[in-house]
Amino acid sequence: MGTKVKPYGKADSTKKEEVAEMFDNISKRYDFLNHFLSLGIDRIWRKKAIRILSKSNPKIILDIATGTGDFAIAALKLKPTKIVGLDLSAGMLEVGKQKMKKKKVDHIIEMVQGDSENLQFESDYFDAFTVGFGVRNFENLEKGLGEMLRVLKPNGMGIILEFSKPKKFPVKQYFKFHSKYIIPKVGSAISKDKAAYSYLPESVAAFPEGQDFMDIMQKVGYREITSKLVGGGIATIYAGKK
Repeated sequence: MGTKVKPYGKADSTKKEEVAEMFDNISKRYDFLNHFLSLGIDRIWRKKAIRILSKSNPKIILDIATGTGDFAIAALKLKPTKIVGLDLSAGMLEVGKQKMKKKKVDHIIEMVQGDSENLQFESDYFDAFTVGFGVRNFENLEKGLGEMLRVLKPNGMGIILEFSKPKKFPVKQYFKFHSKYIIPKVGSAISKDKAAYSYLPESVAAFPEGQDFMDIMQKVGYREITSKLVGGGIATIYAGKK
């Protein structure tokens, strides 16, 4: 199971290939655009997610769809011994590696290329995983969720931060306008990739959210599943245990 929306809509490529190509294309401007278009609120959401994860006191953490490593950096507050940041995009990882060196945390955070739906790690290895705005990019959602569960230790916790569709005024109207007009126009002007920032609202609209997503997590095998709306419903923090 996964969303049908692809960044470029090519007939001869998979969603996975197009997502990797998209993030390679926008990698050099991604951090600036991400924080600019979200007004920096995404940092607050990550901090809230990390507070939820702190209850399990994880020492070895996997950050899936790490991009340039913002969630991995936020997880340093938990004082882990090791964080592995994994992403499909070589371009995003390269930016992330330079960021880790600059912050002098590359001895704790290792940035590696890999496929979330076919993880290269042994089972029962990580104390926790995080995913920030990445699961809606999975080609096969259930397979990706299952792989993340496989590499978790028993009782390990997974935290998934993902966009949702706000339901209440005025956030609903603001988010709709921001997604339809601001994100595509500003994003394409700065990144020079129009499709990338048109894909964002399209992928959010197509993604199962709330109880629908929690039902998929339960089907895959997660337990003690919870969800918490943030930003007036613009995003949701999901948590589940193995």
